[in-house]
Amino acid sequence: MNIRIQSVHFDAADHLEAFVNQKVGKLDQYFEGIIGAEVVLRLDKSETLENKVAEIGLDLPGSNLFAKKQSKTFEEAVDLACEALRKQVVKRKDKVKAK
Repeated sequence: MNIRIQSVHFDAADHLEAFVNQKVGKLDQYFEGIIGAEVVLRLDKSETLENKVAEIGLDLPGSNLFAKKQSKTFEEAVDLACEALRKQVVKRKDKVKAK
């Protein structure tokens, strides 16, 4: 799976990129047909502490899946988005098997 990481208005640290690659890469174990993933990390301009946003889009054969989560840290936001995508991928895989 090809994973593209884009950080908006800041430079992502190496350990953050490694964390994103690890988490998004694990989605492969639920559905082998994932073509690629696009991850956008950005800082929201809100005054709250939960201003880190992670948007993850997955390219699947015939469709795209998307999750956007906001949290205190990028790691937590990526974790929440990956969990949401995991549920979507499992649901999609079950639909494909049912046909």
